[in-house]
Amino acid sequence: MLQLALLFLVVGIIAGLLGFTSIAGASFAIAKFLAGLFLLLFVVFLILAIAGVRKVLR
Repeated sequence: MLQLALLFLVVGIIAGLLGFTSIAGASFAIAKFLAGLFLLLFVVFLILAIAGVRKVLR
C-alpha cells in the first residue's frame, strides 16, 4: 500500500512537471489517501499488537 502511495506521488510529480495539472492533482489526492490509510492501519495494528503482548505476558 505504501508502495502504491509512493508510485502515485512520483506520477503526480512527473505529471506536474510536464504540465498535466489535472492528472497531477488526482495522483496527489490518491497518494495522500493511500498514505493516510497506511498510517491508520499501522496505528491500529500497533495497538492490537501491544494489547496482545500485554495479554500474553500476564
